[in-house]
Amino acid sequence: MNDYLDPSVPISRRVEDLLSRMTVAEKAGLMFHPSTEPGGGAMTDAEALAAAELNVVDRGISHFNVLGGENSGAVAAWHNTLQELAGSTRLGIPITLSSDPRHGFRSNPFTGQSLHSLSRWPETTGIAAIPGTEAARLYGDVIRQEFLAMGIRVYLGPMADIFSEPRWSRGFGTFGEDPDRVAELTVAFIEGLRGGPRIGPDSVAAVVKHFPGGGPQLKGDDAHDPRYPEQVYPGGMQELHIRPFERAFAAGATQVMTYYGKPVGTDWDEVGFAFNAPVVRDILRRRLGFNGIVVTDWNLLESEQFLDLEFGPNGWGLEHLTPLERARIAIEVGVDQFGGDRNPALVEELVESGVITRDRIDQSVRRILKEKFQLGVFENRHVDVDHARELCGSPVFFDKGVDAQRASLVLLSDEAGPLRADARVYVEGLADTSGLETVDDPAEAEAIIVRLEAPFEIGRGSVVADYFHGGTLAFPQETIDHLTSLAARAPLYVTVFLERPAIVGPIVDLGATVIGEFGASDQVIVEALTGKHSIPGVLPFDIPSSMQAVENSREDVPFDTDTPRFHAGYSQTRDELGYAVTLRG
Repeated sequence: MNDYLDPSVPISRRVEDLLSRMTVAEKAGLMFHPSTEPGGGAMTDAEALAAAELNVVDRGISHFNVLGGENSGAVAAWHNTLQELAGSTRLGIPITLSSDPRHGFRSNPFTGQSLHSLSRWPETTGIAAIPGTEAARLYGDVIRQEFLAMGIRVYLGPMADIFSEPRWSRGFGTFGEDPDRVAELTVAFIEGLRGGPRIGPDSVAAVVKHFPGGGPQLKGDDAHDPRYPEQVYPGGMQELHIRPFERAFAAGATQVMTYYGKPVGTDWDEVGFAFNAPVVRDILRRRLGFNGIVVTDWNLLESEQFLDLEFGPNGWGLEHLTPLERARIAIEVGVDQFGGDRNPALVEELVESGVITRDRIDQSVRRILKEKFQLGVFENRHVDVDHARELCGSPVFFDKGVDAQRASLVLLSDEAGPLRADARVYVEGLADTSGLETVDDPAEAEAIIVRLEAPFEIGRGSVVADYFHGGTLAFPQETIDHLTSLAARAPLYVTVFLERPAIVGPIVDLGATVIGEFGASDQVIVEALTGKHSIPGVLPFDIPSSMQAVENSREDVPFDTDTPRFHAGYSQTRDELGYAVTLRG
C-alpha cells in the first residue's frame, strides 16, 4: 500500500512514506525550481515539450515558475501537460507550478509578466495607496482564484521589502515605505492567497521575499545587475527590515526567498544572502524559528540564456567558486531549493561524495513534500482549461481590479480646478480618450491633459538595467519646459505613474492639477479627471523635494529625505465631506 497516495493518511506519514521510497536523484530534483514556458513564445511547441521532458522526466524536477503563456487557457493547458509528464515518472510526484506577479499593468520579464486575460490591478504600491487592509486581502483572494484555475499553486511574493531607498527600481513591487504598513498589508495579502485559516487544497502558497529585506540597495541600483551587488545599512536598520517578515511568519507564511544582494559594512558575511550563515542559519532558522521552505532568488549557481543575455550566475561574493561549491554553502546555511537553476546532479554529487549528508537533504525534501501534500496537488493533478478561460478575467474579477485602480489614485494638487466634461481638451500620453472632446492643437484647448511616467535613466550600459528603472527621480528640464509652455495656454492636468517617488514639485508649481497613479487604465484616469469618481488614495511613500535630498538620505532608513514635498499618507481630495473606499468583495 502506498500511503503517500492515500489522502486519508496523515500528511506527516505520507511525507515519510514517500521520502523512504525516493532515491538521492529524486530528492535532488525536488530542490530545484527553474522556469518553464509553453510553446508559441520563445520556443516552438516541439522545443517547449522537449525541454519539459528533459526537466520533468530526466532530471526529476517538479517545481516550475511558469513564464509567458498567451493567455490563461494556454497556461492551464501547459500545467496539464507538465502533470502528464510527471505522472509518467517512477513515483508520479506531481508538479507544483508557481508564478511571479501577473495582475499588474507593467511587465518586467525578470520580476513579473502581466497577462491580459486576467483582471488588471494597480502595482503593489497602489494597493498600499488604498486606505485600510481590505484591498490587499481582496487582491490576494482574486489572485488565488485565478491562479488556481490555471493550476498555479505558488505565488512568488509578496514583497515584504520596505521601500526605504526612493531610487530602488523594484520599489513599486512593495507595499511602500512605512514598515508597519508593509507588515500589515503583507499579512492581509497572504491571508487572501491562503483563502482560509491554514494552507490547504484551495490555497496558493506565498513565497515572502526578499529576506532579510531587499530595500536598502546602494543608490537604489538593483542587485539583479552584477554591477550593483551591494546592500548597505548606513543607518544600522537591519532589524527594521526584518520586521515585516516576522509578521508574515507569525501569520503562517510557509516559504521565504532570499535576495541577491550582499551586505556591505555590517557584521554579516559579505556574500549574497542565500549563502549568508549569520542571516539564514542564525537569524531565519534559529532565532526566528522558520521551518518552512527557503528558496533562493534565481540562478545563483549557473547561468542561463534569458532574453538577450546570459543571466547569472548571481552568487555575489562567491563568484570565484564553482557551482558545486556555491550549492554546498547554500545548503549548509539552510537553503532548501534553488530558484532558476536546473541541475540536480550538483546535489547528487554533494551527497554521494559525503560533503552533504543524506539527513540534511531529507530535511529540505520533507519541507517541500509537506507543502505539496498540504496544497493537495497529489489529488488535484489537472485543471479544466475551459474553466480557466471563463473564470480568469471574468467580469466580477475585472470590476474588482478597476475598483482598485480608481481607489489607488492620489490627488497631489488640484490647482487647475475641476475639469469640465464638455471642455475641448488637448491630450498627450493617453491612447483612450473616450468621453473627451479632443483637439490636435494646444492653442485651441480649454484644458490640457498629460500622462507621464516617473523619470529614470535610459542606457546605463547593461541589458539588465534596461528592465530596471534606476537613476534620477527628477524630470528632465525639457519636460518641465514643455509643461510650462502648455500651462501658459490652458489649465494643465498631469498624471504621473509613480513607479518610483518622482520629484513632482516643479510640476505642481506650474499651477497644475497633479494625480499620482500606480497602474490604471486611460479610462479610469479620464473618469477621475472629469469627476466621474473620486480620487481617494493616499501616498504610500514620501515624495522627495529634490535629488540632493535623496542623495543625502540613508538607504536603509525610511522617511529619511530632508523636507519632502509630500509625506506618506498625503492626499488633497476634492470631496470635502470625506470619502469611503468601496471595493466589490
